[in-house]
Parts: sequence; C-alpha cells; structure tokens
Amino acid sequence: MSVMKVWPQELPDRQPDVEEEQPTLTPYLLPAGEGEHHPAVIVCPGGGYVKRADHEGRPVAEWLNRIGISAFVLDYRVAPSKHPAPLGDAKQAIRIVRANAEAWGIDSGRIGILGFSAGGHLAASASVLFEPGDEAAEDLLQRQSTRPDLAILCYPVISLLPEFGHQGSKNNLIGEEAPQELVKALSLELQVSPETPPAFIWHTSDDASVPVENALYFAAALRRNGVPFELHSYESGRHGLGLAPEHPYAEPWTAACERWLRNRGF
Repeated sequence: MSVMKVWPQELPDRQPDVEEEQPTLTPYLLPAGEGEHHPAVIVCPGGGYVKRADHEGRPVAEWLNRIGISAFVLDYRVAPSKHPAPLGDAKQAIRIVRANAEAWGIDSGRIGILGFSAGGHLAASASVLFEPGDEAAEDLLQRQSTRPDLAILCYPVISLLPEFGHQGSKNNLIGEEAPQELVKALSLELQVSPETPPAFIWHTSDDASVPVENALYFAAALRRNGVPFELHSYESGRHGLGLAPEHPYAEPWTAACERWLRNRGF
C-alpha cells in the first residue's frame, strides 16, 4: 500500500490565510493469512509541533513489524497549523485504520498509538480526548470510535503549564497568548479519566528539554483513575533518543515495551 491522505477532500480546521500541508498516513502492513488479524499501532514522530523527526517514524514502524505489529506513520499537521488540526488528524487516522481493519488484516480491537515528545503529547491527547463513534452515521469513518486501545508515550510532552510544560510545543500548538482554559484543557495530566486506555511511558530523568515530571504526573493521574500503566524513568539520556540503539541507559525500553505489549494481548 502507498502513502494515503488523511483527508482526501477538504482539510478541516484550516488556519485562515495559512498554506497548510496535507497530513498523510504511511502503512507498514504485515501480511495476514486467511482469518488472521494483527494488532496495529499508529506512530506519531516528535518535533515540537513544528516538524516531524524522521528517526521517530519509519524505524519505529519497522521495529513494530519485527515484533508482529502492523504500523502506520502519521505525518500530522504542524506549525503554522494550530490546535485542533493535529488532534483531528490523529483521530481521523484511528478512524481510517479501524474502518479498514478487516481489509488490512488488522484486529479492530487492538489498535494503539505511539508518540515521541510532542508526538507523545498528540498520542496522549488522542487517549484522553477521544470521541465515540456515531452508530447512526452514514459515513463509515464517523461510525468508528477514536479511542486507541493503548498508548505508548516516549519522553512525552504532557503539560503546557509553566511549571514543567514544554513551552515551545505549547506556543507552536496554541500560541503564546492562548487563553488559560485552553492551556489547561491541553495539559493532559488534568484530563485523565477512568476511560483513558492503558499506557506504557518512558522518559530519562535528566532530560533537559522536556522534564521527566511530564511522564511522572501523567502516570500519577492514571494511577488515581485506576488505569493500568507501566512507567520507566531511565537515569540518563538526552531528549529525542528514538529507539535508543546501544544507549547505555535507555536502550532497554524497546524490550520492556515489547513485553508489555505481549502482556496486553498485542
């Protein structure tokens, strides 16, 4: 399968007087035998909501394939596009995968989302700000729930509040002068509910770009709401490690995540 447009027709949530790129979804499908259905994960690379890091896209999809999971890399909209455009792209990507699950050999009840840094904020946003499907809708996509079945959050931006939020991501997503109500609405540690899907979270304790408190506060919110999670805080490592091959501290995250996925039926 080739790269597909997330919105084949007109883009929703367009910014006035802004030339916006077309978000795309790149599939990395595993072959499925008759009656076989693989789990799938949508990958959201990071980049501060101003770009998307290549090393957090295709290599991650190929790793997921190696452990038996079909993958999709989402090139969501970034600045100058603003909220709610990226979240709308992520929700639509989940609808697309779920609606086409049978044709693509995917289990519609095992669709996860994975994100790095600002892509982690997007993945977490999809986890807490999801929409139920409209069973009465004529459009097949609109019948699909946008709730992922699990989330994998890699050194994620979670909060947009001044205390430990990532202000670059905040400014690119909602602007420097965004109203406080919107800042709080997209500070995801405040939006967790018992319906939030299970999460695997990892961060490095000395991350100088996105403080580890982002991961810790989100995990604490999951704990308060009775949502299963696994949290790894590695002692050291720069921001943006991706798969972290051969890193002395963070390299084990992929093996730990694979075990977690297996235990959750993925």
